[in-house]
Amino acid sequence: MSHLVTSFLAVVAALFPIVNPLGMVPVFIQMTEGSTDSVRAAVAWRIATGGLALMLGALFVGSYILAFFGLTVPAVQVAGGLVVISTGWRLLYLGDVERSTVQPDKVPPEVVLRRSFFPLTMPLTVGPGTISVAITLGSHSAHSSELLLDAIGAAAGSLVVASSIYVCYRYAGRIDRLLGPGGTDIVVRLSAFILMCLGVQILWNGVVDLWTSTIH
Repeated sequence: MSHLVTSFLAVVAALFPIVNPLGMVPVFIQMTEGSTDSVRAAVAWRIATGGLALMLGALFVGSYILAFFGLTVPAVQVAGGLVVISTGWRLLYLGDVERSTVQPDKVPPEVVLRRSFFPLTMPLTVGPGTISVAITLGSHSAHSSELLLDAIGAAAGSLVVASSIYVCYRYAGRIDRLLGPGGTDIVVRLSAFILMCLGVQILWNGVVDLWTSTIH
């Protein structure tokens, strides 16, 4: 039982701060601007289920997939960091362009739903940082003497993180109304800048790991 609890707490403690669903709420509001509550609820469900699938896949088969394609975790970090930086840049500087060309009440629901996986699930919510950490946790658990208990604990921890994503995004509309247009715009800009910084950090970690492995 201790293996199950330890695995559960390890996954939640490692993945929740990186996923940071509360911090991503303003970005979610920006990307679903003009949507009804029902559409946002559907998008939140898709993001939560897609994020859960990504986390479970990274935990249990991520290292095998990378090995099959001859990839490394640092390579994933470099590529993912570039995607996160570009997304943060677009949110930071192109938000005014989108507002001026698309009226909020005219955004088709299918357009918002198409954003559910990319970029809202991957890389904004469950990005390269989350995936690389999950792959690392999964590779360590693969050598555990209590493999089944560790797997159950890791799956339960991933489910908790995915549930927090759904709750935060499901009620993002209430947060939007509470902040108002001006407050939401300020928080979105700050979140976009933090997102860019996170992308730079992920990219840098990948570059350092690649350089270190090259030297050795």
